[in-house]
Amino acid sequence: MDLLREYLPILMFLGIAVAISGIMILASYVVAPQRPDPEKDSAYECGFEAFDDARTRFDVRYYLVAILFIIFDLEVAFLFPWAVAFKDVGIYGFWSMMLFLGVLTIGFVYEWKKGALEWE
Repeated sequence: MDLLREYLPILMFLGIAVAISGIMILASYVVAPQRPDPEKDSAYECGFEAFDDARTRFDVRYYLVAILFIIFDLEVAFLFPWAVAFKDVGIYGFWSMMLFLGVLTIGFVYEWKKGALEWE
């Protein structure tokens, strides 16, 4: 019985969350106008209509842009904790981060030179 009492707030929270979600979904159907438009129902991917099979090969530039995103995502993910603990990491932590940023900069320059940022 004590175990149930400990989990009761979690179950109440889940119940309230499900109830509020259901109420909001129901309210959107009641309040919002339901006038489907062919333009709104059409598939939107890249700003133009699909013209070929989805299983075709992609241009390598899409992958280069994904790598570029990962470079900046990693940079931000590591810079925040480093900045918070900047006083505690010392000179070794400072130069380690400078080396890390240097490697990321080399990756960015490589993509820039390969033309990943140029679109036709």
